[in-house]
Amino acid sequence: KTAADSDSRRDSAETVVIGGGCVGVSLAYHLAKAGQKDVVLLEKSELTAGSTWHAAGLTTYYHPGINLKKIHYYSIKLFEQLEAETGQAVGFHQPGSIRLASTPVRVDELKYQMTRTHWHPTPQFLIGPEKIQQLFPLLNMDKVLAGLYNPGDGHIDPYSLTMALAAGARMYGAQIYYPAPVTGLTPTADGRWDVQTPHGTIRANRIVNATGFWARELGQMIGFQHPTIPVHHQYVVTATVPEVKALKTELPVIRDLEGSYYLRQERDGLLFGPYEKEEKMKLQDSWVRDGVPPGFGKELFESDLDRIMDHVERAMEMVPVLKNADIINIVSGPITYTPDLLPMIGPHQGARNYWTAIGFGYGIIHSGGVGRFLSDWIMSGEPPYDLIECDPNRYAHWTSVPYLCAKARESYGFNNVVGYPKEERFAGRPTDRVSGVYELLKDRCSMGFHAGWEQPHYCHKPGDNTGYKPSFRRTNWFGPVGRECKLVMEGVGVIDLSPFGKFIVKGEDSHRLLDRLFANTLPKVGQTNISHMLTPRGRVYAEVTVTQTAPGEFLLITGSGSELHDLRWIEREVCDGGYHVSVSNVTDEIGVLGIAGPKSRMVLQKLTDEDMSDTGFRFLHCRSMQLAGVPLRAIRISYTGELGWELYMDMQNMSTVYQALMEAGRDENIDNFGTYAMSSLRLEKGFRAWGAEMNCDTNPLEAGLDYFIKLNKPAEFVGKQALLEIKAQGLSRRLVFLTLHTDDIDPEGNETVWHNGEVVGNTTSGSYSYSTQQSLAFAYLPLHLTHVGQKVEVELLGQKHPATVTQEPLVLTEPTRTRLQKKKRSV
Repeated sequence: KTAADSDSRRDSAETVVIGGGCVGVSLAYHLAKAGQKDVVLLEKSELTAGSTWHAAGLTTYYHPGINLKKIHYYSIKLFEQLEAETGQAVGFHQPGSIRLASTPVRVDELKYQMTRTHWHPTPQFLIGPEKIQQLFPLLNMDKVLAGLYNPGDGHIDPYSLTMALAAGARMYGAQIYYPAPVTGLTPTADGRWDVQTPHGTIRANRIVNATGFWARELGQMIGFQHPTIPVHHQYVVTATVPEVKALKTELPVIRDLEGSYYLRQERDGLLFGPYEKEEKMKLQDSWVRDGVPPGFGKELFESDLDRIMDHVERAMEMVPVLKNADIINIVSGPITYTPDLLPMIGPHQGARNYWTAIGFGYGIIHSGGVGRFLSDWIMSGEPPYDLIECDPNRYAHWTSVPYLCAKARESYGFNNVVGYPKEERFAGRPTDRVSGVYELLKDRCSMGFHAGWEQPHYCHKPGDNTGYKPSFRRTNWFGPVGRECKLVMEGVGVIDLSPFGKFIVKGEDSHRLLDRLFANTLPKVGQTNISHMLTPRGRVYAEVTVTQTAPGEFLLITGSGSELHDLRWIEREVCDGGYHVSVSNVTDEIGVLGIAGPKSRMVLQKLTDEDMSDTGFRFLHCRSMQLAGVPLRAIRISYTGELGWELYMDMQNMSTVYQALMEAGRDENIDNFGTYAMSSLRLEKGFRAWGAEMNCDTNPLEAGLDYFIKLNKPAEFVGKQALLEIKAQGLSRRLVFLTLHTDDIDPEGNETVWHNGEVVGNTTSGSYSYSTQQSLAFAYLPLHLTHVGQKVEVELLGQKHPATVTQEPLVLTEPTRTRLQKKKRSV
């Protein structure tokens, strides 16, 4: 409907989707098809205006991420049947695609991606030069070593796709209005929205921002600065190429990873699109400062062939028929980037019932899957699967405009760089989110980036091979991390844990709220426990360390990557349940140091009058105290599984406490350690990690978290009924602990597990155990393969390594060792 049909216009809606590109229209289609009655889509000018209409329309099953493969897979399956469903042609071609590897490292990358794909339904094959030549006879094979082949890949006409989705949306009862620009958004007291347009106001239960490169402007209407920025992307279309015209079947799409471009057949010619390096690519940063020019919709930028000439030459070398081809069109249009190139999908913290579907660098292939993902989430109240890497709440106040611009430049150039494990990207760092010890540590440590923070991965010593040297095999950090594990197992080490998300919950209903949110019982005053927030279906939404610091006052600690993801979940429960509590986010104000190792008690005791002995300060207890004259809160807990404490203090006091610890521990040879060592130590102890062993794809029973789940507690916690049903039905798979025989490579998670030539499961995390001198991994396996002693194989870089299901933990935790020693003495 155009906006002129005002007699049939609704003044209220269940969901208002703002933006008529392929993503917004897909969401309207999926919501209406799922049975939502009042779905309204508002488009400011006409459908596909913005980035959709001029897109190259590539469709691929491939994605290096894990659950983003599900988004791609669903999109392709939807596109295959959309024409039959809606009666609208979509121009879908499926000649397949090949990612070309022309260096040995690229071949490793393809093998790395194969083990991450074998346990998914994605059709993907590693193929050799002969098969590549057969599929794409026009290639110069001189440099080609291997290819990653996805049959079923191809391209679709973006305009036709959007129109088919719109026809489907209307068929299922959604209303689509244009031109209907949104001129204002006003939240109501009960969590709904008044959406203002020139044609009147619609009262919506929720709004979804799907406005492409206008996303930032729409967000600004309600106080958000979404980190999205338009980049100039160019592609070139040729006239008829005789050699292409002579072919009997359509050429597969190729992606030349070293040349950094894609190339596909367009009628009887070719179309290719490059991704320039950081220094050559162009940002439309004026739109971030001044907004998108009024009236911009189906316009393009001026093309600039010089900027992409290097890539044109690489393409001509790889596909020689290009040399004589006439260019008939160069398209240069805006596509939206976020700092990390992933979209922002889901409900946004800080505004009730405000959702985003923005920041799509690849909106066409994401459109179908994202429409379904968000529709499922909106209809059921929880995400259908884990997609935290696309959570809009991964960004916050620290994503400044200079950071956004630096990262977008880097990410554009990174489109085809080698995707290593433990990847770090350095543009725009550090942000203004640095801990109180960053300046003291930055020159001694290799830093990792965690939600805006810099945190030591490992520390180097004179003589070490330093610097960021990524690899698919063991690399320069392997030795230093072993040294740090030994330090914590035998001496004493200090780690900066400031990136943890930290919330204080207090008020008359704090017990009732947290009893509803957490599956564990609440700790007593002065005590701490590990608790889990579950979804209504019984999936693990979050793992949180809960401490009751004073009667009715709780300190909640979560992982750095889940800070606002978890805060939003808590705030939503507060609103929905009408609880009288205050929830404050103190992440930036409070610095955290971890101290761990058998000598940690000695060091702390030198700096305080408090009794730090085993009976004086028990495991999982907490107290306020002074350390070197600084007031802080100490909790006896350590994610290394060794004797240790976490010290919480005002950020500005952090360097004082750190320097006091280093001075006091001089005789004990105190030193720094980082998150890589912590990860190896926690794995040996059998500690699970959120985002790996547990997330919105897993229930706590299959993850082996039974100890923390109190099904018999009186409170009706979220997910309790679902868990009772899961328990009654019995599990189909379980998390197991594997030891592996490897050489110079260790598992890291998301690898395929094989048994008798069949794919049977996947690893969730992995590491080398320096204490037991072998590789370890956690993995999900079907029940019949979970008994101790069971032999399986883990695929690493194209080779299947023998692995054995092992009794966990390999190394006992310090509290367990102490308890066993006491028992021995008393016998």
